[in-house]
Amino acid sequence: MKVNQFMLFGIFFIGISSLSAQEKTSLTLNEAINLAWTKSNEVTLANTKVKTKKYELQATKNNQYPDLKLSGQYQRLANASVDFKLNQNNSGTPQTLPIVNQLMIGQLNASVPVFSGFKIQNSIIANENLYQAEMATASQTKEEIALRVIDYYASLYKAQKTIELLKENQKSAKQRVKDFIELEKNGIIPRNDLLKSKLQASKIQLSLDETNNNLKIINFYLVTLLKLNPDTKLEIREDDFADFQMTNIPINELPALENRKDLEAIRFQGKASEANIKIAKGSYYPAIAIIGGYTALDLSNVITVQNAMNIGVGISYDLSAILKNGTLVRLAENKFLEVQNSEAILTDYIKIQVHKAIEDYDLALKQNTVYEEAQEQATENFRIVKDKYDNGLSDTNDLLEADVEQLNSQINKALAKANTIQKYYELLSVTGQLSQSFNLAQK
Repeated sequence: MKVNQFMLFGIFFIGISSLSAQEKTSLTLNEAINLAWTKSNEVTLANTKVKTKKYELQATKNNQYPDLKLSGQYQRLANASVDFKLNQNNSGTPQTLPIVNQLMIGQLNASVPVFSGFKIQNSIIANENLYQAEMATASQTKEEIALRVIDYYASLYKAQKTIELLKENQKSAKQRVKDFIELEKNGIIPRNDLLKSKLQASKIQLSLDETNNNLKIINFYLVTLLKLNPDTKLEIREDDFADFQMTNIPINELPALENRKDLEAIRFQGKASEANIKIAKGSYYPAIAIIGGYTALDLSNVITVQNAMNIGVGISYDLSAILKNGTLVRLAENKFLEVQNSEAILTDYIKIQVHKAIEDYDLALKQNTVYEEAQEQATENFRIVKDKYDNGLSDTNDLLEADVEQLNSQINKALAKANTIQKYYELLSVTGQLSQSFNLAQK
């Protein structure tokens, strides 16, 4: 029985697709962050809000331009009765009245605002500042997304390194179990020592399973944020963490007060609130505009009007505003005070954030140094204990404990560098310099 060639090709294609889905994908940290800036829902939403504010600003600017309206009417009249009171014949001789059966009117009206209590100008200023505030908020969103990618990226790297070290240790643990089985059979060691070695191997397997589970969860978080295929397996490159240079490290809150985009956004909102106060006060003034128009009229068989042009000045004044507008002014002033208070709160919070980030970064540097020394000490300690054990000068408990300490020290040393880099980026983030560093890296 012959197999259809197309079926074989389909099976081969499905197999290749399934295999490629399991292949690991490498992304540098720069690539991951720029991918998030391009595809993440948060950044897309922030950019959309910026465009909305831009259109609102343009719509406000359009209010300063003349209003030009063209209108026309055509009406069909059903046997209208016309009775002229003017110029009638005193003799009483009946006149032949015209047949009036249609009416046509065309009008063109223009209005140019001259003065509106400075409302138009201040509305433009308010919307310009709101537009700037939205752009600053979008930049802050990029900072937050970049830091989230860094956290996932570093966590993924830590999980990968932990799994790598656990697997290496697992090999030696399994080999120790095999050796102990033979030693226990020959009566060289008690069964209790064999059980202890098996227990340690089980604990390593449990740690390996738990770390693998964390790896899968973090990987899913990151590929979801980057809008990649959910089956994508990311592999973090060692180059992003080896020989990493940390420069321009902030030492106080001054860079944050200059660069933080959320603080910049609230300052622009304050300027918009000031403009809103002026808008509210503008209701105390009259509105003046230059008006003009053109009218054409034709009442069939009765009258025709052409070139009826007009021009003049229109003025309107809301007298009730004298009594009512005070509340609106106080409302606008209170909103301005709210923004000022929010700015003061955010400034204090930023100072706290920066102080904590500096301390966390310094601690990470110290821990990195200690972990390097501890790893050397744990390695030497295991060598000494192993020699003693081989010579019958220490027991199994000492050997297994020294092995665990060596494994922990290896993991701590491997993760300490990544943790230091993570704290460095957090420090850049709270001082508003994270996006700048990656933008420069792309040039």
